[in-house]
Amino acid sequence: MKKLIISAVTLSASPAFAASGPFFSLRNTDFIVVLAFLVFVGILLYAKVPAKLAGLLDRRAAAIRAELDEARALREEAKTILASYERKQKEVLEQSDRIIASAKDEARAAAALAKEDLGRAIERRVKAAEEQIALAETTALRQVRERAVAVAVAAAGDVLAKQSTAEWTAASIDEAIDQVGAKLH
Repeated sequence: MKKLIISAVTLSASPAFAASGPFFSLRNTDFIVVLAFLVFVGILLYAKVPAKLAGLLDRRAAAIRAELDEARALREEAKTILASYERKQKEVLEQSDRIIASAKDEARAAAALAKEDLGRAIERRVKAAEEQIALAETTALRQVRERAVAVAVAAAGDVLAKQSTAEWTAASIDEAIDQVGAKLH
């Protein structure tokens, strides 16, 4: 502070800035200005304005420091929360990947089971169809045989009726009765 006053006095006392006449005269405006400045600075020093300004600046610096510390703490807390959420997101992604993999495995197993069931159902239906075909074939053969026998009996009856005489018919009946009697006894 003293250096400031000395440099102000030195600058104002230089001949380039001096008014007309001697410097230390009350008629010299530069001297009056320097004197007023020194009185003003003296009043400021007497009222301890620089100490008060320094105190205000120190309080402001402390408040700024406290705000910075709070901001750092909030930043650290935000980093912690962010890390927590990133960890949770990673866990959720891993869990969803596991669920998707499990669902795919279950779908594959269900598809394989459905394929096996379909194979068994087709096999059963083929077997049932083959059985129905065999039954229909057997039934058709039996019906054809029955019809052939009926046609043969009818044809034989027609042939016998046309070729037989009353004597031959009576002899055939007697012979058939003798055969039945012989087999029964």
